[in-house]
Amino acid sequence: MSTLPKAGEFLGHPKGLFLLFGTEMWERFGYYGMRAILVLYLVAMAQDGGFGWSNADALSLYGTFTMAVYLTPLFGGWLADNVLGQRKAIIIGGILMAAGHFTMGIPHAMVSGIEESVFYVGLTLLCIGNGLFKPNISTMVGDLYQEGDKRRDSAFTIFYMGINLGGALGPLIAGYVAAVINWQAGFIAAGIGMVISVVMQMILSKKYLGDIGVVPSAKLSQQQSESGQKEPLTKVEKDRIKVIFTMSVFSIIFWMGFEQAGGLMNIFANDYTDRMLMGFEIPASWFQSLNSIFIIIFAPIVAMIWLKLDNKEPNSPVKFAIGLVFLALGFFTMMLALATEGGNGQDALQISMIWLVLFYLFHTLGELCLSPIGLSMVSKLAPLRLASLLMGIWFLCTAVANKIAAFVGAFIGEGEAAMENAMGIFIGLGATGLISAALMYFLSDRLVDWMHGAEGNHEPHTQEHYLSEELEVSGSKQ
Repeated sequence: MSTLPKAGEFLGHPKGLFLLFGTEMWERFGYYGMRAILVLYLVAMAQDGGFGWSNADALSLYGTFTMAVYLTPLFGGWLADNVLGQRKAIIIGGILMAAGHFTMGIPHAMVSGIEESVFYVGLTLLCIGNGLFKPNISTMVGDLYQEGDKRRDSAFTIFYMGINLGGALGPLIAGYVAAVINWQAGFIAAGIGMVISVVMQMILSKKYLGDIGVVPSAKLSQQQSESGQKEPLTKVEKDRIKVIFTMSVFSIIFWMGFEQAGGLMNIFANDYTDRMLMGFEIPASWFQSLNSIFIIIFAPIVAMIWLKLDNKEPNSPVKFAIGLVFLALGFFTMMLALATEGGNGQDALQISMIWLVLFYLFHTLGELCLSPIGLSMVSKLAPLRLASLLMGIWFLCTAVANKIAAFVGAFIGEGEAAMENAMGIFIGLGATGLISAALMYFLSDRLVDWMHGAEGNHEPHTQEHYLSEELEVSGSKQ
């Protein structure tokens, strides 16, 4: 087992949590800053510095890219588990991602005739780097805590605040830079955030993380086994892996709807929303910050609610079901917007911004019930030697969801027909969310049984309770 760092605590958590918070914050600053302007850049006319693609083509490329972003963690997790170790994987991945951002920031005049080829090289570097970075930093958050530590879920919620602080600042800054200078300057602004992330990890990780993530976890697991050889999975481990797979599959439904944000809803904000406020036209990319801003506001409240509920706290599958209900409410809000403000004629194609604000609010509340809980679930259920690989499975399902999201979003089409097409999309996604929530609720008891005590059965948080958990799962070290 890795030696936990002795750098002390801050706000009741190991200081290493806040290093990982900062590392992830700046990486997300870069990613979400780039993502907020990507589709808008693709559909912008060539004379405006873009590629002049259609909505459908831009959303298709966006879906393929975001699918790859969440697919590569499967391979990056395996490399970290078996070869590199999490710490080295994070640094290599961060360097590749910074190179990707800066490659996309090369001015068109410097690469005349091969602009799109250079653009694809940048996207490829981002995908590979993300695969090494994303699953491993999430796994290291869980490694800061012993099994049964009641602070783990709240730690992931704090970590999630770091993700979303970066997610809020990235679109605002990169989007503004892109609007007042050019698209390439926006991509460079995103790359600067990634450089800060890498530098933080290289300078501070030894002090605040100890040896966590240095030794590949498969090797660490082998060292811990009595025989020194890889041991077969126990029944407890197999059941827990079934839980991870089941809840990961259900997460596809959530992310399929949620990830309309960077594609369909980005275009919707740009083309079909009245963005004027006191004489100032709000950049469409700024709406991408709403989700992150709401998370910063509500994440501490949600974390406090879970702790206050204590033994009445909903189990993880029920939290998933609640998240899916909020997803449906977001789309029902947009249905109401189109029903009350939509109509015939070009003037009717502009809905009020307040509807988008409500849409992102409901989806944020759903995300807080699902995503940090999902990350925590994988970290506490996955066998040590498969920790990053199974975290990669979680992100693999997100990859599938992103591609499906782009396929569905592309049905919006162009012009006045977009309103009618959007209504059908919102109805379908809302209904799918509600049906999936019901299924998850009815499966919740069986899934908790398969967790074999890792869920804690919501008994009072006492030392004796966690000791009994450790005894129950002895031999299946996380």
